[in-house]
Amino acid sequence: MIRLEELTIIQAPIQRCFDLARNVEVHLAGNVHCGEQTVATGGVTTGLIGLGQQVTWRAKHFGVWQELTSKINFQDVMLRGAFKSMIHDHYFRSLPSGVTEMKDIFVFAAPLPVLGLIAERLILRRYMRALLYERNAALKAIAESGGVLP
Repeated sequence: MIRLEELTIIQAPIQRCFDLARNVEVHLAGNVHCGEQTVATGGVTTGLIGLGQQVTWRAKHFGVWQELTSKINFQDVMLRGAFKSMIHDHYFRSLPSGVTEMKDIFVFAAPLPVLGLIAERLILRRYMRALLYERNAALKAIAESGGVLP
């Protein structure tokens, strides 16, 4: 099991950052390289994801198309997907200077006992950290632009 933490400081109000973090289009903008899209399987496919709602993402990772379904509690918990388990917690804190601190804690485990452990340490840790960074950089750029939500 791997635990990653990513801290991002955003020059925008906390409510804007929170809304952007649960916006489907912003999530997709932060994952362009893997061709990510939402899949209509009874869950949210556009706009803001609300408490208790589900979303299914489809993306190409390591040359293979994969689907992952999450339930949102502002903890994304994988219900179905390629990992053995995956939990992604989101924390927001307004700092005295008026900026927002956004913290992600992402915990996942690869399937397959021995091969999964090797993949986690050699490949997946770095790959998943890069995905978090890319997503947060896109969210930060959109939040700081002052434009409207996509």
